[in-house]
Amino acid sequence: MTSSQNPERNPEAVPVKQRLQIRFGEKLRTVRESKGYTLKTVAKAAGVSESLVSQIERNHVSPAIDTLLALAEVLDINLEFLFEEYRRERPVHIIRAGERPAIQEDDVVYEQLARPEESDRANLLESYVIRIPAGSRTHRGSYGHLGREFGVISRGSARLKYESNEYILHEGDSVSFPAGCPHILENIGTVPLEAIWVVTPPQRFVGRGL
Repeated sequence: MTSSQNPERNPEAVPVKQRLQIRFGEKLRTVRESKGYTLKTVAKAAGVSESLVSQIERNHVSPAIDTLLALAEVLDINLEFLFEEYRRERPVHIIRAGERPAIQEDDVVYEQLARPEESDRANLLESYVIRIPAGSRTHRGSYGHLGREFGVISRGSARLKYESNEYILHEGDSVSFPAGCPHILENIGTVPLEAIWVVTPPQRFVGRGL
C-alpha cells in the first residue's frame, strides 16, 4: 500500500469515518461560493488538489490541519468560525407538550415553546403559547422593552393596542412590531384566546418570575 492509499501516511486527508467528525465542508463551500472562487482557484492557491477540496466541501474527508489552515488563509476565514461547533451540544432543543415551563400573570398563562440558552450567544429569541381568557389582557408589554415581537393568533380574536393605535386580529392573522413602544394583547372574543408569540431578544421571564 502506498502513502496515497494509506490514510495515516497521507498528509492531505484522513477518511472521516476514522476520525472525530468535524464538518467544515458546508462552511468552506459557502464562503468560497460567496467570494466567487472556483474549486480550481482555491486548490491552486492552497497548494492541494482540486479533488481534495471538493471532497472536503462534501465532508467525504476531514482535512489535515495544515490543509485546513491553507484553505482558511485562501478564503480569509476566521478559525473560530470554523471550530465554533466543535464539542458543542447540537442546537436541537425539544420541549414536550406536557412539559412546557409556564408562568401565570393574573389569569394570563405563558407556556414556553423555545428556551433561550445562556451559553448560546446565537440563540436570540424565545417563544410562547399565550392563553388569555375572554375579557382579559396581557400586562407585560404595557411599558415596552427592547427588541421585536412576532405573533400568530391560533384561536379566538384579539385587539392589539400599540401606542395609541388598535388592531383587530382574528384566527390565523399574524403581526410583528418593534417592542419598544407600549403594547397590550386583549381577548375580545367569547372563547379563550391562544397565540403563538416570539420575542427577540429574549426577556427570560419564565423561570425568573414576573
